[in-house]
This record gives sequence, C-alpha cells and structure tokens, in this order.
Amino acid sequence: MLDKVKELFILLYSLPSLISSVGYFGLFLIIFAETGLMVGFFLPGDSLLVTAGLFASKGDLNIFFLIISLCTAAILGDSTGYFIGKKAGQRLFQKEDSRFFKKKYLCKTQEFYEKYGGKTIVLARFVPIIRTFAPVIAGIAKMNYKRFLFFNIFGGTFWVTGMLLVGYFLGKLIPNIEQNIHLVIILVIVISFIPVLIEYYKTKNTVIKH
Repeated sequence: MLDKVKELFILLYSLPSLISSVGYFGLFLIIFAETGLMVGFFLPGDSLLVTAGLFASKGDLNIFFLIISLCTAAILGDSTGYFIGKKAGQRLFQKEDSRFFKKKYLCKTQEFYEKYGGKTIVLARFVPIIRTFAPVIAGIAKMNYKRFLFFNIFGGTFWVTGMLLVGYFLGKLIPNIEQNIHLVIILVIVISFIPVLIEYYKTKNTVIKH
C-alpha cells in the first residue's frame, strides 16, 4: 500500500516536468497509448490533460492546438483498440496477466459494456482503466464500426476538450495556481475514481442482496 502511495506522489511531481520534456508529440503518444493500447491503462490521462490545460493558461502551450491534436490522439487510440479487439477476439480472455496486462480489467470492462451498451464508449472516457479496455471489448463484441466511431468521436472530443478546459480556466481564474498544481492533480484523480467507487458499491450491494 505504501509503495502505491509513493508511486502516486512520484507521478504527481513528475507530470509538469514530463509535459515540459515531451511537448505536443509526447502528449499525443501518451493519450493515444492510454486509449488505444491495453498496456496503457496505468497512464494518467485525466490529470495529464488538466495539467496540460494549466500550462496552456500560462502561455506555455497553445490550447487550440492541444484540443485538436489530443482529440485526434484519443479518437485514433480508441479506433486502434477496437481493431485489436476485433482481430484478437475471445483469445484475449486467455491471455496471461503481466505487468502491462490485467485480465480482470478486461472482464470488468465487459460487464460495464454489457450494462451500458454503445454508451460505454462515451461513459468509459471518464472512468480510469475502463476507458483503456472499452474499445477492445467493443471490437470483441463486433459492434458496428460506424456506430462505434460516432460514440468514439463524441466521447473523445468531450473528454479531451473538457479536461483541457478545466485546467485552462482554473489557470486563468486562480492566480498562481501552478504553485499548488499537485493539489489540483490529486483532486482530479479523486474525482475521476468516484465512478469506479460508485460502481463497486453498487455491485457489492447487489451481491449482498442476492
């Protein structure tokens, strides 16, 4: 548990320097990997986007270029995940766990998909881990690609733009907020895990009732 907390704080303190180091192209690759490659479930999408928005509010990055490039990365990422799922099919459920792949996340996302259907592609954007595996499950389920693409474009654009603008306007409205950027990131992480906790307790209560 302490190791996990330590890793979290290392992540919080490294995000600003990470963004400064990798620039637009690095941000594009990170968002693409988190949404398109199953090994990207550990990447900090929400907090990274909010932090990038804060950078843009100070003039270090261009908010319009961020929105265009990272929306594109998110949409291409989900489409890649979809085709991975469609190609690999049920074989993915036989894949052994590794540091970069957890079968339980795939199974949890399948339950999420069965509950919400096509809306999963939009809703999952705001749920860490689930968003990485949602397009894969849609591919395995052979969801119609045109329908998938509609939800993908809508969800990806809403998620990226929303998170970037949260950071951007926080930076504009609150003086010197960058001095407390780590508190902002912690808040984003806590908020982003609320849907996961709600779903967990719903499932737990359902099991208890039965």
